Amino acid sequence: MKRLQTLAELPEGAAFDLVVIGAGGAGMAAALFAALDGQQVLLVERTAHVGGTTAWSAGTCWVPGTREGAAVNPADTLAEAARYLDNAIGDRTPAALRQAFLDHGAEAIAQLAARTEVKLRAYARHPDYISDLGGSTVAGRALEPLPFDGRLLGEWFALLRPPIPEFTVLGGMMVDRTDINHLLGMTKSFASLRHSVRILARHGRDRLRHARGTRLVMGNALVGRLLYSLSRLPNVTLAMETELMRLQRGDAGIDGVVLAQRGQRRSVAARAGVVLASGGFNRHPERRQALLPGADIGWCPGAPGHTGEAHTLAEAVGARYGSGAMSAAFWAPVSRRMRADGSTALFPHFVMDRAKPGVLAVNAAGERFVNESTSYHLFGLAMQQPGANGQPSIPAFLVCDAAALRKYGLGMVRPGGKGLAPFLADGYLTQADTLAGLAQALGIDAQRLQATVERFNTLARSGVDSDFHRGETAYQRNLGDPAWPGPNPCLGPLEEGPFYAVRLYPGDIGAAQGFATDADARVLDAQGQPIAGLYAVGNDMHSIMGGVYTAPGITLGPGIVFAHLAARHAGLRLREAVTT
Repeated sequence: MKRLQTLAELPEGAAFDLVVIGAGGAGMAAALFAALDGQQVLLVERTAHVGGTTAWSAGTCWVPGTREGAAVNPADTLAEAARYLDNAIGDRTPAALRQAFLDHGAEAIAQLAARTEVKLRAYARHPDYISDLGGSTVAGRALEPLPFDGRLLGEWFALLRPPIPEFTVLGGMMVDRTDINHLLGMTKSFASLRHSVRILARHGRDRLRHARGTRLVMGNALVGRLLYSLSRLPNVTLAMETELMRLQRGDAGIDGVVLAQRGQRRSVAARAGVVLASGGFNRHPERRQALLPGADIGWCPGAPGHTGEAHTLAEAVGARYGSGAMSAAFWAPVSRRMRADGSTALFPHFVMDRAKPGVLAVNAAGERFVNESTSYHLFGLAMQQPGANGQPSIPAFLVCDAAALRKYGLGMVRPGGKGLAPFLADGYLTQADTLAGLAQALGIDAQRLQATVERFNTLARSGVDSDFHRGETAYQRNLGDPAWPGPNPCLGPLEEGPFYAVRLYPGDIGAAQGFATDADARVLDAQGQPIAGLYAVGNDMHSIMGGVYTAPGITLGPGIVFAHLAARHAGLRLREAVTT
């Protein structure tokens, strides 16, 4: 791969086969698939780093029917996956697009495994999120990237978007859930001690030579593997800190782009077309106001590149948005804290605390409003729904007792119960010896909070949450504590003071609404016809899930599969043009 230091290195009218706009997970995958097909590819990224929000994610890819999935769940079938999606999504999106995803998912993953360094594995247990629906399964569809040695990237390592600092330990050491379990259990198990010593020693060596750890896991591992695979291909060119200014349309469709970088402009021909993979609309002010009213941009934990400007340019050539989604975005509850450098840290509460015993969520009235162990998407949506007083639960409060804080942590506060002073001093964490004192500090009704906790404790001891049905599905119980001695791994009483709370806000973690496409990821116009030479993948494509968060990795999985389909169709288009 060649990196352009400046657009001046491109002659005016330079030509490539495929131009990909956006170097997040889906865009990098589209560039990689096209390059493997023999196409000359220009990959354009508007920021100083590749990876987009993928680099900050868990890196999970939901793709049913793969060889990797069959290793842990050989009984699963594509028919069952289709049944699950039909049950969960219904007519919110065309069934034909979902079927295209299922039909071609395995071949996309197999091509990556055979021809690149993008290696994935199925986690032993990773349930679909609506696990009480017919067709759901508890394992085999969610794939995760294998850890990757970032040192292999050499000079390319500096381009990889660093992980969220709050998701690392010891000054930049990345850890995944396997590592966390070993670190927490290193005094109880020799296997955990051995694993912990190995990764800690590796990090110590890294810090002698690098600004952060080079053992990459989760989304950083996926992006690192994509970047390494692209770096080894001579037919890929990378343009960083470069913006799309215009899509050029000729007689045969979209055939070029105008790019800008630090005051320079270049027209670039695209013989096979252009792939939009700019990350979605989320940071476009007007579109955000229209599609996500009331959702402050300060709650969005996504990477900074998804400005939506490419969407405006696509609409200028006839592209149209999809419709019918349950929500225009996917959501997660986030907590906020000011960093020492003045930036704001946003912590998505995915799995570590909400569903654990001794933890519950309340609104400003001091009352529960949601099943705390439901998916983060449904939790975020519930926060925005009017409560009994007609007001949404923004902010909500995640409350726990001292025992739960020590065992599970709370947001950015890590397990162990140590080092609380900075979090208390800046107000991220609120502490009080009694529930009444906690309510007063939070500005919520003390009597209602006490009554809520008393009711919750009664339900927790019985193991049955008759109010919100917490811990009743396989997915929810998977988020609980398997070592909890009570009857429900998600339910435990709040009994030991002091008591703690953090404030939660609904954070949009990705766009669900994007451009309508066909099964080859070709963007459709107002008449439902494909715009020749224009493709959309990732969060620029209207989600085939219709705003329903069906399972872990339902943005990255389809992003990779439709990147494969877009690159394949572009290659066919290119070869047809040559023969004619």
